[in-house]
Amino acid sequence: MSTTVKCQSDKCPNGNPPSRLECPTCNKLGIRGSFFCGQECFKAGWKSHKIVHDLAKPRQPLLDDPAINKDGTFNPFAAFEFTGSLRPVYPLSKKRVVPATIPVPDYAHDAEGKSLSEIRKAGQPPRILSPEEQEKMRTVCRLAREVLDIASAAVRPGITTDAIDSIVHEAIIERNAYPSPLNYRNFPKSVCTSVNEVICHGIPDQRKLQEGDIINIDVTLYYDGFHGDLNETYPVGRIDEESQNLIRTTRECLDNAIKLCKPGALFRDLGKAIEPHARSNGCSVVRAYTGHGINDLFHTAPNIPHYAKNKAVGTMKAGMAFTIEPMINLGHWDTVHWQDNWTATTTDGKKSAQFEDTLLITDTGVEVLTAGKRHDL
Repeated sequence: MSTTVKCQSDKCPNGNPPSRLECPTCNKLGIRGSFFCGQECFKAGWKSHKIVHDLAKPRQPLLDDPAINKDGTFNPFAAFEFTGSLRPVYPLSKKRVVPATIPVPDYAHDAEGKSLSEIRKAGQPPRILSPEEQEKMRTVCRLAREVLDIASAAVRPGITTDAIDSIVHEAIIERNAYPSPLNYRNFPKSVCTSVNEVICHGIPDQRKLQEGDIINIDVTLYYDGFHGDLNETYPVGRIDEESQNLIRTTRECLDNAIKLCKPGALFRDLGKAIEPHARSNGCSVVRAYTGHGINDLFHTAPNIPHYAKNKAVGTMKAGMAFTIEPMINLGHWDTVHWQDNWTATTTDGKKSAQFEDTLLITDTGVEVLTAGKRHDL
């Protein structure tokens, strides 16, 4: 059975008679019923008709797009006003698989990456961990340190951040653990890799590291019901003196803050040990991101700003576990976000560095659960 299709032009001078001239582009796109009574009618309505083609086309970038490189990689945000020279290099690799035998946090399979346990416990005071829970924190943090050290050994010019993500993912799986960032609030990868002007939450992609870059690798893993979190910033090959000073200053800022940690210390005082040291070295302290409590929840109370004159609430008590993770910039402290909704960069394109440790307050002071060997510049 066949049907008669009238001319589709809204400006048809012939009264929209039955027509047989089909739009060839619609035919290729699978759009049915686009017939016209003649070439003149087809051309007269072209401007309005071609909108149908644009709506029907797949939204993936085309290979003849000027943002597409010869190797098939592309910048998905070509029209975005980047603050520095770094650009994302897509496509992202597929989501990495976690074996079904590995226990996962509650957000691992949530469509929106929501942690219902974090939502339920929001606003509650920091947890005091039992001795058994403290031992679990020691174990997961030891594993996290092992993974970060494996990842850092791979840093060199020419390696992609996606390759580092693969290394981290496999190292975590080998330890029968889950990579905490994966699907947390829909984060697509197993580790954060933040290069040069990226402050934090960089998404691993196809960009190759270059001589003179700096890269922060932020590893968190979930094991036996608890999370362990740490990060460090590394030089890629030989870096300039300014970058060396930035990395050194950032590590010193974290160390200065750790020295204050003990029962009775105020969380708001940590910024007093961080910001003056950063400023004395010509750097600024990011305010948009903070340290956080960590235990069976990835992020929880307390909230720990890294700048001076903050209004953080709370006092350290034995049994509390939390991170301190100052983000230090060569330029201004404010942030700009890429259109991926994750990558935070400096507003002026200048470099940023970060160091993070997970800490446990003890009866007599503090235990750095993620401590590792120092590699001073």
